[in-house]
Amino acid sequence: MFVAIAALIGAFIGALRARKAGGKALDLAQYAAAHGVIFAIIGLFVNIALIRLI
Repeated sequence: MFVAIAALIGAFIGALRARKAGGKALDLAQYAAAHGVIFAIIGLFVNIALIRLI
């Protein structure tokens, strides 16, 4: 669950950063994808840490 939520939040943040930088549609997609993957990996580590603690 954390992975999916983190990926969506990352994609949203990436799109906002690209829009702020004046990017076009493909720039928005690229930033959203890159940030989504990075945040999903962070969410995966958080998920694993929580599972191991419980």
